[in-house]
Amino acid sequence: MTRHQRMAALEALGRQQILMIDGAMGTMIQRLKFSEADFRGARFADHGKPLTGNNDLLVLTQPDAITSIHADYLAAGADIISTDTFNAQGISLADYGMGHLAYEINFAAATLAAKAVAGADRPAVVAGALGPTNRTASISPDVSNPGFRNVSFDELVEAYGEQVRGLIDGGVDLLLIETVFDTLNAKAAGFAALKVFDETGVELPLIISGTITDRSGRTLSGQTPTAFYISLRHLKPWAVGLNCALGAELMRPYIAEIAAVADTRVIAYPNAGLPNAMGEYDEGPHDMACQMQPWAKDGLVNIVGGCCGSTPAHIAAIKAEVESLAPRRLPEIERRMRLSGLEPFVHG
Repeated sequence: MTRHQRMAALEALGRQQILMIDGAMGTMIQRLKFSEADFRGARFADHGKPLTGNNDLLVLTQPDAITSIHADYLAAGADIISTDTFNAQGISLADYGMGHLAYEINFAAATLAAKAVAGADRPAVVAGALGPTNRTASISPDVSNPGFRNVSFDELVEAYGEQVRGLIDGGVDLLLIETVFDTLNAKAAGFAALKVFDETGVELPLIISGTITDRSGRTLSGQTPTAFYISLRHLKPWAVGLNCALGAELMRPYIAEIAAVADTRVIAYPNAGLPNAMGEYDEGPHDMACQMQPWAKDGLVNIVGGCCGSTPAHIAAIKAEVESLAPRRLPEIERRMRLSGLEPFVHG
């Protein structure tokens, strides 16, 4: 099947039922307990910096393990699987002295995910994951110098552009700009994607997923869910929503807010509860699924899945709870001038 055919099949399925995105890649990698030598592999045995924790590098050094994780999520019922590329742009990879490998890692990750989809016994698509980077374009990292920034918009666009090229060339079907804590970073990712679309002649759907960092109900850069959506609506996302940071119980009101204003699909993939004192996630598949089922019952979502702490077992349990429920109906939103800063402004 071609990209167009795979996305057409996904859209047709999404009109009939709630779609599933996969769970946490990092959680599954942690379970494998890879050593420093495992992360390095033969190719990077003599690399000058520690590589443990560079999960994206595993698409080069442990490709079978990554392919197996994709296969497990597909078997659990995922309709969308995400590439192992959350930090695979030059800015974040520079911490490991591997910024020059950004294109290669993204290409390899997309190829592995596409291979897993091709070998599945049911249709699915590949989402190229673009994480937020380890920099923020809107907030100074120096409390004594509020005007300072450790990254520019143009630098973010360049890094994201290289990542997008690798993902497209490797065969992804859509792009997932996820865990957005700074809307300006997400704007850079979206702008980079549009630039690459123009350069390559390949245009892919975009999913944009923000993260509400705490009970304040705002992103780290200060926006409410509605303001966040209005700020990025010009990118015409195929789906928009929230992931990470919160468990299902705490995320619901913010998903409901987005569902009330978004004229596109709504996606939600929370953590498996909040982290405990050891940084682990205690919410089991049944509990997480039961907390998310009311979202579907109340017509808030089109796509659901899991973030930190979630596993194939969580995805299978969530699917079992929501598969008989109708997806959210896309509303007709009245045409008005809509602006946003930290808060939304709707004229009239």
